[in-house]
Amino acid sequence: MKDLLDELTQVDRSTGVGTVPAGPAQVVTLSRRYAATPAELWDALTDPDRLARWFLPVEGDLSLGGRFAFTGNAGGVVRACEPHHRLLVTWEMGPTGPEDASLVEVLLEEAGDESAGTVLTLTHRAQTPPEMWDQFGPGAIGVGWDGALLGLALHLAGAQLPAAEELDRDPAVREFNAASARAWGQAQRAAGTAPEVVEANVAATTAFYVPPQGG
Repeated sequence: MKDLLDELTQVDRSTGVGTVPAGPAQVVTLSRRYAATPAELWDALTDPDRLARWFLPVEGDLSLGGRFAFTGNAGGVVRACEPHHRLLVTWEMGPTGPEDASLVEVLLEEAGDESAGTVLTLTHRAQTPPEMWDQFGPGAIGVGWDGALLGLALHLAGAQLPAAEELDRDPAVREFNAASARAWGQAQRAAGTAPEVVEANVAATTAFYVPPQGG
């Protein structure tokens, strides 16, 4: 398997504030280059059979206006679908809140330098419960998306993560999640968050994604 921590360094992260149609929102953004064409990436992002191999099984309609649901995770509605370029979906978890209170946008752009490939930028804008954001900061959202971009990279390389029931016990995955929590702490610091808040958020995020192992 490819070195997971090396994969983590391929991602640029930022966090800040923005808006969704429902009002003010927290924002996390991840960007990385893949050695694939926009068409190849689009297929991996929108073909249900391929999504199940690197992300989660999905049911429903992935066309414009369609409603979908990922097994054991979020569901939503496709708000924009521009093949090979832009996908915008609502991202609904738990009880239904205000319409469009959480949006995930994925943009695909051909690399604009001598490097071959495509730059994928994922932006998640969400009205996160204040108590959750105060405790975890952007890692509450960002660590999961780091894992998704990792899964996509492995899929494109012909590899995959361990089975879901083994993830919590896999040392490489645990190390990856802890490093991801620290990386989101760095993004917080770059955004001007106080060091003591960053430290507390990173500790809480790490404890959530890398819980102590029994035995």
